[in-house]
Amino acid sequence: MLVIGEKINVMSKTVGVAMKERDSRPIQDMALQQIDGGADVLDINLGPATKGGPEMMGWVVQTVQKAVPGVRLCLDTMNPEAMRAGLAACDNQPIINSTSAERARLETYLPMAKEYEAEIIGLAMTEAGISRDAAERVMAASEIVMAMMEFDVPLDRVYLDPLLLPIGVAQQQAPEALEAIAMFKQLNDPPLKTVVGLSNIYNACPEHVRSPLAAAFLRLLIPAGLDAAIMDPDDELQMSVVRSKPTTPADDEAIEKSLSVLKNETLYCDSYLD
Repeated sequence: MLVIGEKINVMSKTVGVAMKERDSRPIQDMALQQIDGGADVLDINLGPATKGGPEMMGWVVQTVQKAVPGVRLCLDTMNPEAMRAGLAACDNQPIINSTSAERARLETYLPMAKEYEAEIIGLAMTEAGISRDAAERVMAASEIVMAMMEFDVPLDRVYLDPLLLPIGVAQQQAPEALEAIAMFKQLNDPPLKTVVGLSNIYNACPEHVRSPLAAAFLRLLIPAGLDAAIMDPDDELQMSVVRSKPTTPADDEAIEKSLSVLKNETLYCDSYLD
């Protein structure tokens, strides 16, 4: 499974300040740390990038590539011109993170994917908003697939994302996202690739439940057909699941309790592990 390291993010206090001050060291240190942890690809998230976005994205891409030459980058920004600048600066095949089934976003990002021969993440949501169940996710994914054919982007370049929601506020959505991953695989032959933003599942949860929640969900998602995850490669428990390494009895117990929550067998609360 492809591990996309999530930590080069403008929202990070250390990395965000380094981006604004054009201080390469913290950014390069974070890049090296994630690769050492087991990341295959590094996500660069500039968020809106409304002020000097293209210049900043180009600089960050070049900064990261100096530290980890040969590593692919996944570019995340809501600024199309910053995205284009980042794609132009990439030495290796990039990943666009992301489009959705919204027509305006498809018309913006699919031509870039074709021009730069980039892979692209497709979020299963439309102009109507976040999908309510697996079936709506599949309909949104189908619109993305049809648009890729329209814009002549090869289907083997898409990663379909069911869009995970926080377990604390949308517990019922975890099984729907899991089912959608399996259903995405039925949309095409050969099957299309899939991805999740794994940390979304534990957004706003207390620190002590995040690792077992994510690890437990990986144990469900990978057999269902997950091909990639944007995640924390420094989390040893999550990486143990990804790399099929043994876990401790205490970790196994926490994962089992987390599985019960993710399957909606147990109601989530912050103290569910106690």
